[in-house]
Amino acid sequence: MCVTSVDAMIEGVHFRLADGWASPAEVGHRAMAGALSDLAAMGAEAGEAYLVLGLPHDFSEQRALELVRAAAALASSCEATIAGGDVVAAPVLTVAMTAVGWAESSEELVGRDGACEGDLVGVTGRLGGPGAALAVMEARATHGAAAEQALRRARSPMPRLREGRALAAAGVHAMIDLSDGLATDAAHLGRASGVRLHVDLGALPLEQGVREISAELGLAAWELAASGGEDYELCFCAPVAEREHIEQAMDALGGEVSWIGEVRAGPPGVSLSDERGDLVRIEGFEHRW
Repeated sequence: MCVTSVDAMIEGVHFRLADGWASPAEVGHRAMAGALSDLAAMGAEAGEAYLVLGLPHDFSEQRALELVRAAAALASSCEATIAGGDVVAAPVLTVAMTAVGWAESSEELVGRDGACEGDLVGVTGRLGGPGAALAVMEARATHGAAAEQALRRARSPMPRLREGRALAAAGVHAMIDLSDGLATDAAHLGRASGVRLHVDLGALPLEQGVREISAELGLAAWELAASGGEDYELCFCAPVAEREHIEQAMDALGGEVSWIGEVRAGPPGVSLSDERGDLVRIEGFEHRW
């Protein structure tokens, strides 16, 4: 069974090369990570990848090779291979990635449309690092010790392929990768499944530095965790009976899982509540990197 992911990144929209925001290697790594993360959210094995580069006239061959080598290094570490692609002229640096994933049968894969009333909502890893890093790079927050982990996480995200396969094998009903922020992506799960996800924002697991940077910005820590995109963690809906199984599977991988809500009947989408239980409205990520 074959699945595909197609993703594109454009300078000035998804990243900036100026002012040290991102190097060509970081752009290549992040482009590959984004495409492979979509495969992870389906529970697929990574296979082939195809890379198309749109290069502006002042982008040197050396920088292009730096980008491709970083993408290839991440692909190799995830047991994927860049099998082809193309290079064209473009007004700004453009990176388009197609990734192919595989499974023995369609039953091994997970979609976005299977969440059921009564399911638990969970996430892997920790959230908010890229949102905090963006505030630092835009000079809205201090580049101090608290920011270092957030910056590393934002520049070198890792697709959760092993976790995705383990979750699929554990019987999760629906899954999505967090590329546009939890607030947006959880709503995608709810709408695709025809149910309403109820998420407790106070239960969100936070990346190191997020709490300190949020305080500096005058925000609740969960605001960055729910609205800042490109975490590339997995959000999933699972039957209550599989909770222990999932926790054991994540522990065996050395990963983390946090339970952040439940699925209920209601208008398809997501409801977000703060520590007091009050409903809040948060918009997802807008690409500005």
